[in-house]
Amino acid sequence: MSIAVLNPGGRDPGQHFADGAGAPDAAAHAPVNFHAFAACTGGAFYRRDQDIPADAKHVLLLLRSDLKACRNALHELRRAGKKVAVSLKESGAFQIAALLGKPDKFRLFQEICQRADAAIATVPDLVPLYLGAGARRAEFLPTPYPVDDVRWDFSTPPDERRGIFVGTREFGTPSRNHLAALLAVRQIAEPMQEPVTVFNDDGWSGRRMLARLGFSDGLLRVIEKRLPYPRYLRLVAQHRLVWQLDASAVPGQVAGDALLCRLPCVGGNGTTERLVFPDLCGHGRTTEQLFDLAARLLEHPHDAQETVARALTLAREKLSFAAITPRLEAVFERLAR
Repeated sequence: MSIAVLNPGGRDPGQHFADGAGAPDAAAHAPVNFHAFAACTGGAFYRRDQDIPADAKHVLLLLRSDLKACRNALHELRRAGKKVAVSLKESGAFQIAALLGKPDKFRLFQEICQRADAAIATVPDLVPLYLGAGARRAEFLPTPYPVDDVRWDFSTPPDERRGIFVGTREFGTPSRNHLAALLAVRQIAEPMQEPVTVFNDDGWSGRRMLARLGFSDGLLRVIEKRLPYPRYLRLVAQHRLVWQLDASAVPGQVAGDALLCRLPCVGGNGTTERLVFPDLCGHGRTTEQLFDLAARLLEHPHDAQETVARALTLAREKLSFAAITPRLEAVFERLAR
């Protein structure tokens, strides 16, 4: 069963995934996030409902900022006889609050949920939201990762890894806890002489903030521009662990990136973090506890390797393409009945 994923009026161009995850390609969108739902079924990603072929009967409609366009697309898809499940494209707690914070937006969201055949929650906490808004049914499905495809194994030999990669980027989003993550990781990096890598998406103000952190010379590496996804993963894979304190309840791409690089991910309360790094995630843990976990993994590389091996086992069971594909197909099979 091929799934068509529709992002009405979105920026990402149409893309077919006949080869599943495919080989890493800097010119194409990676098979992660919602593109992964298309990739794991050999389906396609669209930005216009008119481009979806008549014989494509199963559609996952992404709900983005322009909810009127999403409602119109849903109407046309239903008229064409397709079964439609909906899902919020941005599923972080702060993103949902921003999208649905006005009565007119929330009314449109309710209307869409009531007219759709089902809702798919990429964060378990969102199931009650969809049902409360009137969805006929709502099911939790984490975004899949191609951990079972050797083409997406970005690991490097352990003796070639050095330092800590900070997985968050935004100073301006309070729940990301980006500043707190940098202040905390400095307490690990300085005594152990482990360099820290961070991206700066905040331009001049971000550079000023980073300069105020007081890292010793040579211990803070700042990347000033976004990289194509394969190149980004190769950069991440050069480190010994990924660190974050994100409390945004997101689907969890930081941990997903760490998985593809075969690195432990410490901190964060996203879905992927909870599912595959349950002993390292920030859910139910203090910053001090996470600090101790990160220090132990750096001091004992064998423990880090065992942690990654456990994470991969959990990932293959819970969010690999092989695990998610039958669950996604089952959702639409039930709708067909």
